[in-house]
Amino acid sequence: MKNSNQLKQEILKLAEEYYKVKLDEDRRVSTSQKVNYAGRVYDEKEILNLINAGLEFWLTAGRYTKEFEERLAQFLGIKYCHTCNSGSSANLLAFTALTSPLLGDRSILPGDEVITVAAGFPTTVAPIIQYGAIPVFVDITIPQYNIDGNQVETAITDKTKAIMIAHTLGNPFDLSELKSLCDKHNLWLIEDNCDALGSKYYIDGKWRYTGTIGDIGTSSFYPPHHMTMGEGGAVYTDNPLLAKVVLSLRDWGRDCSCPSGVDNKCGNRFKGQYGELPYGYDHKYVYSHFGYNLKITDLQAAIGCAQLEKLEGFIQARIKNWNYIKKELKELEDVLVLPEPNENSQPSWFGFLIGIKEEASFGRDEIVKYLEECNIQTRMLFAGNLIMHPCFDKMRKEQKGYRQIGSLANTNYAMKNSFWIGVYPGMTQEMLDYMIECIRNFVKSHK
Repeated sequence: MKNSNQLKQEILKLAEEYYKVKLDEDRRVSTSQKVNYAGRVYDEKEILNLINAGLEFWLTAGRYTKEFEERLAQFLGIKYCHTCNSGSSANLLAFTALTSPLLGDRSILPGDEVITVAAGFPTTVAPIIQYGAIPVFVDITIPQYNIDGNQVETAITDKTKAIMIAHTLGNPFDLSELKSLCDKHNLWLIEDNCDALGSKYYIDGKWRYTGTIGDIGTSSFYPPHHMTMGEGGAVYTDNPLLAKVVLSLRDWGRDCSCPSGVDNKCGNRFKGQYGELPYGYDHKYVYSHFGYNLKITDLQAAIGCAQLEKLEGFIQARIKNWNYIKKELKELEDVLVLPEPNENSQPSWFGFLIGIKEEASFGRDEIVKYLEECNIQTRMLFAGNLIMHPCFDKMRKEQKGYRQIGSLANTNYAMKNSFWIGVYPGMTQEMLDYMIECIRNFVKSHK
């Protein structure tokens, strides 16, 4: 009779064979010319890790989660990394950590202001509003599509506590300028790094990964992003106090840091005095924050561990694809605004953003409709201008709950005149050439 390990090896071998057969079948039957803006890129290693984790049946965060957190921290060159169930949850944890009373006078309170941009993804801003702080919207620059540093100091008041912004489509914002302003005014800097995993910025005489230069950074592992575990996210920092608060908030708000299934790691489980609880109350059930349960499962982390092995290759493929599109579309700059990387940066691109110049004989909606009819997926610059969305209707009518600096002219331009196409690692040369050909054909037919 076979033992469990022998059966496990047979299962894994069959799974590996299944992957190779299914891949071959999919290649033979595929006739689709559709070019997606993003997609999963994986092989048998992700499947084998997933089955391994399933057979262990730990399910909640466990050994794969620990391995993933340690390896991602090592990749980024940062001390602390905590996973969670999405990039949106990562932003929630990163912001909420800065409201902890453990931070003393630097704690963000309801009514305090946080500088951000309206040209981005809503969950960069949602935690600010949900907590009762005030987002202050600053315009962006074009063609970098990142926060306009010249407006930031104008936006700072005695109520300002933090700056929370994303690196747009992988393009790092001006970290030197923003970090300098935060140091000058004693502000927190939150880097939403969900679209920029692997991007680098030159600061203090060396190249560093984005997400590690501010006080706290976040990542998303949703399928379109630089690597995936289906759903998932991470929060990382070099600050031990912030790391402690993030862990507490992620794990129900508890004071104890013992991992799931581990008891009395500190040796003081029944010895402490906490608040007005009876002395010696079980530390596993002491709560120092109003928290959540935002952990990932070990099934997700197992996939993430396999994806981490491919991350460097993913980054290089994104850079190569972006550079190729930029080179091939350069001849159309009389009517198209092509994106530019920020100075002192090496972006790990999430997408290729295209703007339509005012003097063009066509608009954004026309070329997007044409590309979609050609089976080429397009996407907007996320919210475009978040303030214009229904979720802001009441605040906009009452003219309270947020501030904006100036007219946000560039933000509105991006909302009305820009779109982006994919550069993800699954794109073949044929797909890239097809996208470029379709864009050329449309532009030339409208001259």
